[in-house]
Amino acid sequence: MPIVSTPVREGRRHAGDLDIDADAVVIGSGASGAVVAAILAEAGERVVILEEGPHVPVAEIQKMRPSQHLRRAWRDGGMTVAVGVGGSPTINVTMGRAVGGSSIVTGGVCFRTPEHVLHEWSHRLELADYTSERLAPYFDEVERAISVEEVPESMRSLSTRRFAEGAQKIGLTIEPLRRNTRGCNGCGRCNFGCPHGAKLSVDMTYLPRAVAAGATIFSDCLVDQIVVESGRAVGVKGRILERDGGFLSRQGQISVRARRVVVAAGAYHTPLLLERSGVGRRSGQVGRNMTLHPAFRMFARFEERIDGWKGALQSAYTRTLEAEGITMMGLFVPPGVLAATMPGFGEEHSRGAKLIPHLAVFGGLIHDEGGGTVRRGPGREPIVTYRMAAADKAKIPRIIRTMAEAFFAAGAREVFPPILGQKGVTADELSAMDLEGVPAMRLECSSQHPLGSARMGVDPKSSVVDPDGKAWDVGGLYVVDGSVVPTSLGVNPQLTIMTIATRMARRMVS
Repeated sequence: MPIVSTPVREGRRHAGDLDIDADAVVIGSGASGAVVAAILAEAGERVVILEEGPHVPVAEIQKMRPSQHLRRAWRDGGMTVAVGVGGSPTINVTMGRAVGGSSIVTGGVCFRTPEHVLHEWSHRLELADYTSERLAPYFDEVERAISVEEVPESMRSLSTRRFAEGAQKIGLTIEPLRRNTRGCNGCGRCNFGCPHGAKLSVDMTYLPRAVAAGATIFSDCLVDQIVVESGRAVGVKGRILERDGGFLSRQGQISVRARRVVVAAGAYHTPLLLERSGVGRRSGQVGRNMTLHPAFRMFARFEERIDGWKGALQSAYTRTLEAEGITMMGLFVPPGVLAATMPGFGEEHSRGAKLIPHLAVFGGLIHDEGGGTVRRGPGREPIVTYRMAAADKAKIPRIIRTMAEAFFAAGAREVFPPILGQKGVTADELSAMDLEGVPAMRLECSSQHPLGSARMGVDPKSSVVDPDGKAWDVGGLYVVDGSVVPTSLGVNPQLTIMTIATRMARRMVS
């Protein structure tokens, strides 16, 4: 398929300061910011998009090794964490930092918001417009724009097929996933730069639309503050960043005057910007209530070659345990990345890495209650802590045992539980393990779904923005990213975030 190239003005190549006037300034070019920018620009507004990260063109992404993609497009090279407190695991939280945001580092999985979640929003939280019926036109619009399609069974890797065989034997129903792809051939590289341009991240969909309608994208621009005058947001100020030997340094200043300021910096960084700008003090909710979908992987070794990288990186899932707050999903990552996660050191680690052709992988995530807190740190990055609810902790052994049982039912010889330093164990050895007694600091936990740190609601005393994304205490200021999502979803949030952003943008121009 033809690759769409998005024109971007790279801040690191600009000498001096930038002083710009616009109708709207959008902070962040990811899934939500790109959507809002395109809709506002197509409605005739002069839109400026400011992205902290670099511009990594699609043609360049296609040629990258996974390690190069990690360095260029991921925040902190994929090493960002939420520090576990109160007996909770520390969680590796991965996010994008480039034009296109996290949409260029996701697997492309697209779930509509589950009905039971929308029921909670519309009834308990009184978000009356957030029902499946009222959101349906916005879901439809986004799905058309990014080409959401079902992954065919023929594209399932042997890794996923083996788990599916075992899952059915123990009573789990396997269903196909839906992703934003076109022309996918199942090369298993979705998170690390699709070599074929088949994953339709927003740098290939919404951002070209925004530019075609007159919007301007600036990369390498870090917004430090929202400018507020007489109770109204009137623009932003920040820094132009340059890359010098791998370090970012101050190059110039950027100032944008606009009648509308749209924050789409993500659940980790939106709270910092709001706090620095004095926004949200009325509710005291900025930086609180973060949910993460804590996730745990399971490796399983088979005697036969699995070659799990041959097939779609994510193609199937099970929601059989949805009532327990658990979703399980197929995944695989490039062998070089997978090798780094094998237990042991030196020769022991080398022997483990050699098992990769025989490994199958599946993962499970928790529909968590939300115990994350975002605070300002000594530098530019936040300090994020996470206190897992007792009910969520109790789900971890359930996830580990269920995934292991499915693999053993499919013929696996041993499994590698997500416990740091844990060697492979047989079915009998797993049964004898006291998983409930494993210290949280030994659990290997990850997340790609930070949400809720500037949540929307109907009461300014308990939320940061209203149902349309408007800040309660500052006029002309909107928050549209995953930070507004008021509860955990229990599924990948990309489509939900883009749908909410679409609804909010349509309200802005109506």
